[in-house]
Amino acid sequence: MATGRKKQSDTAKATAVDSEGSALGNRVVRYGKVSATMAGLAARLAGERYLGLKIERQEHAQELLQSLGSLKGPLMKVGQILATIPEALPPEYAEALQQLQSNAPPMGWSFVKRRMKAELGPDWESRFTSFDHDAAAAASLGQVHRALTPAGVQVACKLQYPDMQSAIDADLRQLKIIFSLYEKYDSAISTKYIHQELAARLYEELDYKREARHCALYAAMLKQEKGVHIPRVIEDLSTSRLLTSTWLDGEKILSFKDAPQESRNQIALNLFRAWYVPFYYYGIIHGDPHLGNYSIRKDLSLNLLDFGCIRVFPAQFVGGVIDLYHALLEDDQARAVHAFETWGFNGLTQEQIDILTIWARFLYAPVLDNKVRTIGEVNGGMYGRETAHLVHQKLKEAGGVTVPREFVFMDRAALGLGSVFLHLKAEVNWYKLFHELIADFETKALAQRQKKILKTFDLGSEDPHQG
Repeated sequence: MATGRKKQSDTAKATAVDSEGSALGNRVVRYGKVSATMAGLAARLAGERYLGLKIERQEHAQELLQSLGSLKGPLMKVGQILATIPEALPPEYAEALQQLQSNAPPMGWSFVKRRMKAELGPDWESRFTSFDHDAAAAASLGQVHRALTPAGVQVACKLQYPDMQSAIDADLRQLKIIFSLYEKYDSAISTKYIHQELAARLYEELDYKREARHCALYAAMLKQEKGVHIPRVIEDLSTSRLLTSTWLDGEKILSFKDAPQESRNQIALNLFRAWYVPFYYYGIIHGDPHLGNYSIRKDLSLNLLDFGCIRVFPAQFVGGVIDLYHALLEDDQARAVHAFETWGFNGLTQEQIDILTIWARFLYAPVLDNKVRTIGEVNGGMYGRETAHLVHQKLKEAGGVTVPREFVFMDRAALGLGSVFLHLKAEVNWYKLFHELIADFETKALAQRQKKILKTFDLGSEDPHQG
């Protein structure tokens, strides 16, 4: 029976009229919208910088948000990412773009029927006992529908939006333009590698078969963590553009903001281990820590969701993270410089070293104090904004710096999680948690574990987009 269904599904995929390959008109419209939006922002920033024209940034940022909010696809994802990297964009724009994370309108039932027919065949509805017409969640590259299988399993079906490959191509070209213009406006940070990293991760996110392997990878890495749950992929209901996995019930994390202190601390502990056990044991990190990618169960354990954006780091990079920690703890500048060089910061001046150390001390501050404490404070509506602004200004005065690719998602994870811990007002001994994770750290042992587990899930021996 399963074989017959597979043949029928394969035939359907080959013969179904899927308009994506010929949607030239839609692509032209999209190119025009994106180009106009990006050109407008670039022109206003350039006018402000070179001609002394005053723009109402708050008002223009809202115009930008309105324009981008109507577009599906990677530009929304890029906006989310840039919004969590301090000083990557002027603060008014970063704050506006943060709103894109939860305000993505879903596509209608006609799209759902076309996508499901193209992926599972004309009889796709017979594969489910029920299938919700309304999306349970909508994001930048796809939307999720709740369904029930004949076996009685509640599942989440994530459907990729049409023509995402062309959309990514278009958006990344526009992003390169705005980055180049922004560097003329502000030379503190070179965006060359930021663009490369964003491109690599976005193209990866299109491959739902790869995401299914990421999901299995995370289930293996976190199998000893009783406080973290990973959905199980239903393979015979999944393709490269449809990902079906078990539905995990949970509440939004911000609904626990007024829970007892002990409960909020337990949620923070589960979050910390969900992100950093894979990083310090395997050199792998979940690169998308926004609030929609996890939910909390009644027992305060965590559902970790959405595995499209996974970053694999060389073992020596993780070693550099720990080297810098000890350097800060012991005030050892030579070891700090070694860590920076391990990450790809080359030819640093003393001034640049001092500036990078300011940022490092901010990021590491919670794990440098052996005491129960909160993470810190939110300034300017975003965790790290005040320190980032200081570092940014000093870097500009020092001639700028090129940020290695890995930092896009390392910084994003640290700042994104820090923001959640602040929302929860979690009071934890972060020093103790961190030392438990790194107690037996060895670069060679991590490299061996990483190679073995990536091979197990057919993900190669290293990040395919590295270098």
